[in-house]
Amino acid sequence: MTQKSIALILAMILLNAIPIYSQYSASQKIQVGSLPIEQREAIASDASAADLEQHADLLRAEKSYFDAYDYYRAAIAKNPNNAVLYNKLGINELLSQRLDEAGKDFQRSLKLDPHYAEAYNNLGVLEYVHRRYGKAVKQYQKAIANNPNDASYYSNLGTAYFSKKDWKKSTKAYSRAVILDPDVFERTSQSGIAGQISSPEDRAHFSYVLARLYAKNGFTDRSLECLRRAMENGYRDINEVYKDEEFTQLRKDPRFSQLMASRPVAVPE
Repeated sequence: MTQKSIALILAMILLNAIPIYSQYSASQKIQVGSLPIEQREAIASDASAADLEQHADLLRAEKSYFDAYDYYRAAIAKNPNNAVLYNKLGINELLSQRLDEAGKDFQRSLKLDPHYAEAYNNLGVLEYVHRRYGKAVKQYQKAIANNPNDASYYSNLGTAYFSKKDWKKSTKAYSRAVILDPDVFERTSQSGIAGQISSPEDRAHFSYVLARLYAKNGFTDRSLECLRRAMENGYRDINEVYKDEEFTQLRKDPRFSQLMASRPVAVPE
């Protein structure tokens, strides 16, 4: 995969997917190239590891990835057995497209803490960026094995299965994500998971899958909105909504009839 392709995938994820990176909470663009040396901050030699880590987090949130790198490394020098620090350093390297280094630091994190679910999740993200979806699945499964109550791990797993076109396993993973956190897709949908799915056809299918999940769990408003997005993306099998049992209750809502009667026109790319 070319650097341009990697940058495009990372940009889609970072602009749209908030929870995909564990220990990462802000939507950011990618910064390429190091900052001029005169802009780099001096690191106080007497600062504690915790203070250095906190400052690195702030720099990363400001997209100053190369300054953040220096602070994470300084924190690690003072606390070399901290799995969280290596995980955060790996995220920072991933954001600055240092993919090989990111993978090594996620592995270092896991060597220090073999049960660290966040690092497994982030290795899954790295595999997903490389389009190695089968390997991404395995990493997400390890994350879930170590922390089975994090909805974002299941949503990431569902997306990896979706990219493999394994609809049954994808739906199962997404269903579990919704049970754990009904808002998991709302937080990502600007469009979190959909932002990782490149073709309009797949995005349309994804929206329909979400509509079915929300309808099954009684989230009428969200189901209707996802149905609208599915039609706007040109979902070809939209009439299945009249047959799928998950939509039984939704079909009784007058807004459903209005939506289907209006048939939103597919929006071209």
